[in-house]
Amino acid sequence: MTRKYFGTDGVRGRVGEAPITPDFILRLAFAAGGVLGQAAVGSHPAVLIGKDTRVSGYMLEAALQAGFTAAGVDVRLTGPMPTPAVAYLTRALRLSVGVVISASHNPYQDNGIKFFSADGSKLPDSIERDIEERLEQPVVCVPSESLGKALRIGDAAGRYIEFCKSTFPQNLSLNGLRIVVDCAHGAAYEIAPHVFHELGAEVVTIGANPNGFNINEGCGATHPQALQLAVRSHRADLGVSLDGDADRVLMADKTGRLYNGDELLYILVADGVAQGKTSGVAGTLMTNLAIEKAFERLGVPFARAKVGDRYVLETLVQNGWIWGGESSGHLLCLDRHSTGDGIISALQVISAMQRSGQSLAELTAEVKLFPQKLINVRIPKDFDWEHHAPLIAARAAVEEHLGPSGRILIRASGTEPVLRVMVEAESEKQARESAERLALSLPKAA
Repeated sequence: MTRKYFGTDGVRGRVGEAPITPDFILRLAFAAGGVLGQAAVGSHPAVLIGKDTRVSGYMLEAALQAGFTAAGVDVRLTGPMPTPAVAYLTRALRLSVGVVISASHNPYQDNGIKFFSADGSKLPDSIERDIEERLEQPVVCVPSESLGKALRIGDAAGRYIEFCKSTFPQNLSLNGLRIVVDCAHGAAYEIAPHVFHELGAEVVTIGANPNGFNINEGCGATHPQALQLAVRSHRADLGVSLDGDADRVLMADKTGRLYNGDELLYILVADGVAQGKTSGVAGTLMTNLAIEKAFERLGVPFARAKVGDRYVLETLVQNGWIWGGESSGHLLCLDRHSTGDGIISALQVISAMQRSGQSLAELTAEVKLFPQKLINVRIPKDFDWEHHAPLIAARAAVEEHLGPSGRILIRASGTEPVLRVMVEAESEKQARESAERLALSLPKAA
């Protein structure tokens, strides 16, 4: 059965438009509650619900609470809470499922629902399919004596702050460091500054005044210019930029130079190798070729997964590896957490800096990212681009021209009739000209 509502990261869309409507979210919770009820033994199953700072979170939280309790599932509410915090707390509190109301890096008009299993991992496809099958059944409330109850967890933030701090080595400290933390007006606005401050840093906080409408607006990991400017103006040693639900991170050094997810992943892996850890690394189809070659020099196995941290995690689990990530800043350190965590990833990068006594620039000196050129080509609907002879011929010619020092990635958009043509090469000119050659071989939509 093909999933109708669940994408790579839960259910997401524009608020007020299907499926992000109160009636659907209630039915979604009721269906999920029914699946949980089947697996529960004895007392009521219980779910944890956290959210980011979007104004629509109030409405969707109420709909989820109604659906779950109507299905006989107890509810625990945290209020604004990072996505990885919900994953951790679900596991720590021994609950059945964690639910996050968030559209991550999207603007406030969007929202979504993400699920985590009892062990803090994304739900497997089979469970999501079971939930979708139950969505076809009517909502029939359980008897009053079987209804679920709801309560708020008052110490959720404190528990998670202590967990984040526990991943930083006891023999290290942030004393003497001035760190800018950009919370994207999102879920970590009351958490991330405390973590870095309690570890000893002088914290300059930006993006920590959410009003329901400004999440990710001109700040956070999707707009890192705010971090770069703040680092320079406050003469900080480092900058840490999170996205709206705090599961991704970018960092800046004291010059304001930005380091993306690929570079931060390399720092984590190189530090792990220096400590004697053995593991492969999972990236995605978008991971820069220079990073792949850098892992080869380290003698570390590398595999590419489909785009999406869910698929990176699947690859890690399949291979028994601990490190993975995306260029966008989703980083996975499975020896520290079960899911991507922006705060914890930043702490691991800082610990690598302190162990080595080197700056971000020095730690990435061996890695020179290849220039990338991406062109989005709007194509006719249902166009069979994989068998289009001019594209096949152009691709063969470009691959021969680039040799081992370049890479081509062509993939179809999952939401619109667009083909994404990306070329990596040793020079910007090579990447641009090669991508343009491939794009010109395609027919344009009328």
